[in-house]
Amino acid sequence: MTVFARRARASAGRMHPELSLVSYTLLGHLEEVGGCRATDLAAHYALDKSTVSRQVAALERAGLIERRTDPEDQRVQVLHLTGAGTGILSQVTRSRRVAFRERLAGWPEEDLARFASYLLRYNASGTDPAGPEGPGGRSGR
Repeated sequence: MTVFARRARASAGRMHPELSLVSYTLLGHLEEVGGCRATDLAAHYALDKSTVSRQVAALERAGLIERRTDPEDQRVQVLHLTGAGTGILSQVTRSRRVAFRERLAGWPEEDLARFASYLLRYNASGTDPAGPEGPGGRSGR
């Protein structure tokens, strides 16, 4: 699992120089939920607010996310992907899928089916979606 996590971190940098694995994970979550507060990201991934704040600031500087005032509560800022953020996330996702297909190209169908079922089982077994170490394999506490 450690090798898997290291490869994931290393591949994120190769997919797009501005996008670490943590950044990719945060962008993916923002896309999935349609935007959320930074505190929601911190809670979801069991990370310090300061860790998320640094990541959010970097993503904002890169023009990949933006803050919008919550229409229901003007005091709340909700993070959303920008057009550039959506584009880079899509590009990196496509690149990752190509890399996975290449890595698994020679596997027999039976092995692929077994591997997929094991991944589903592994992912379903945890109660914390980020796992005990948060995104990127490092403890956020």
